[in-house]
Amino acid sequence: MDSITQAVLGASIQGALLGRWQGRKALLYGAMLGTLPDLDVVIDYGDAVADMTYHRGFSHSLFVLSGLALLLTWLARRFRPHPGYSGRRLLLTVWLILFTHPVLDAFTSYGTQLFWPLMPIPTAWSSLFIIDPLYTLPLLVAVVIGLFNGLREQAWRVPAVALALSTLYIGFSLAGKYMAEQRVEAELARQGIVAEQLFITPTPLNSLLWRVIVLDGEHYHEALVGWFDDAPPQLQRLPRGTQLREQLLDSPAHQRLAWFTDGVLRYDQIGDRLIVTDLRLGMTGFHPFRFDFARLQDGQWQVHRHIERLPFERGEPEHLLVLLKRIWQPQLPVPLLAWAGELEKPLLSETGSR
Repeated sequence: MDSITQAVLGASIQGALLGRWQGRKALLYGAMLGTLPDLDVVIDYGDAVADMTYHRGFSHSLFVLSGLALLLTWLARRFRPHPGYSGRRLLLTVWLILFTHPVLDAFTSYGTQLFWPLMPIPTAWSSLFIIDPLYTLPLLVAVVIGLFNGLREQAWRVPAVALALSTLYIGFSLAGKYMAEQRVEAELARQGIVAEQLFITPTPLNSLLWRVIVLDGEHYHEALVGWFDDAPPQLQRLPRGTQLREQLLDSPAHQRLAWFTDGVLRYDQIGDRLIVTDLRLGMTGFHPFRFDFARLQDGQWQVHRHIERLPFERGEPEHLLVLLKRIWQPQLPVPLLAWAGELEKPLLSETGSR
């Protein structure tokens, strides 16, 4: 999740558990601690694929953060003891703030290595967009109230209520993902499509409209599904280019990217370049993670040693407005292909609906 959300989450937890003794300082301490795991973004891992796939690694490990919670609690009790609360209460507070950071990240689509140094596929429950105002707003309001009114006496209950509301919202987002999955699976069964894999994620800034990716051999299908839809999902069929994947089988960078994304990738030849796109993040025309993996020389693909990430467009406000309107107007067409950038348009010429 974004840094503001992580900060107000940490502030709310510390405010609820230690606010009656620490007052406003609890909000500051919790906010600082809540953003601590994201400091790994300052590390340069060598190339674009490494930077992407090592982020949310050791710094988001539940094992590492549990050890860090013990260390920070010991240091606080050793050098800044407070007679008002026990070491156990302090440990619970610090551990919850550090623990909830990667767990909340795991509800997004990026992929979080909760069990580093073990190597399961990174966790991506993908029920929350990386910026979701409805999740953040109760926590932000609680922090603002705490800053103005303090947290002494019974005021600490305000962040506790905010935490309960935001947690309930996560439950609602999981229900939305389940709804989208059921509707798409029903449409796949009706059309006789056997999917290799489904990946479901919310569209920007909401959990009412969902984007579903269906991997289907040499192609993939993309659909939008909303809570208020009254018709079956429209599956847009797009080329996936998996034949180009054979050129990268010996590439350690590609192997790591395929592991990190669980294979939800598209392969394109643009001129003499082989481009690999992470389909999980963004939307058609606005995929933020696209990598230049190889170049065609004398009829042979030469894989780069240093993988670079292509620049991407974030889109215009009118694109977001169309998506938000689509929530309430199920029949509104969303021209995903028309939004594709100059690099993607030639690649998506082989399209169709089923």
